[in-house]
Amino acid sequence: MIVHRKASDRGNTRLGWLDGRHSFSFNRYYDPEWMGFRTLRVINDDVVEPSGGFGRHPHQDMEIVTWVLDGVLKHRDSTGAEGELRPGEAQRMSAGTGVYHSEFNASATERVRLLQIWIEPAEAGMTPSYEQKEFPESERLNRLRVIASQDGREDSVTIGQDAAIYDGVLEAGASVEHPIAAGRSAWLQVAKGKVAVNGLALAEGDGAAISAEPLVRIVAAESSEVLLFDLK
Repeated sequence: MIVHRKASDRGNTRLGWLDGRHSFSFNRYYDPEWMGFRTLRVINDDVVEPSGGFGRHPHQDMEIVTWVLDGVLKHRDSTGAEGELRPGEAQRMSAGTGVYHSEFNASATERVRLLQIWIEPAEAGMTPSYEQKEFPESERLNRLRVIASQDGREDSVTIGQDAAIYDGVLEAGASVEHPIAAGRSAWLQVAKGKVAVNGLALAEGDGAAISAEPLVRIVAAESSEVLLFDLK
């Protein structure tokens, strides 16, 4: 079964410096039909204006993964971690017992677009931590490359939940497949372009909740980028 989450139906937060689209209920946007999917709690598709950003604020007991699509994001948090995040780099912050962080557009002239992802942790009260790794496009071209996982396989960032995130950059006409083990589900998020998943057409910003399917087959209708979440 596949449930289509259209980009146009997502929640929206508009501020002077932010245009945020919410696949699931978030902040002042509430939809009881879309509170999350399995352990996936948040996918925010955020466009941040030059020099704008999220000021220092707290989180607790959440695995937070950030994936930049365009531009450069500047990070700082209370674990002492700081740096810049570019396309092809995954940032993982385990909030655990509590962490403060800020995320700002590092450019004074260009927008930054990012996906902010929250996954519920398997255990509460973990020690806060931070990790950032690069995944070259050559490793993601016309394949699904794991960028986050519980066991850190293939040198992915490590998250405290039985879940995995894959990214794929697909040329027009390319196809990739991913098996879904019994009892697990998947979420597909179209970051850029247009694809079909098991025959269902999806456009940029669309998502798909996939349950009771043994295989996910993704075919790119044009040059595209997708994120696939394999969830318990």
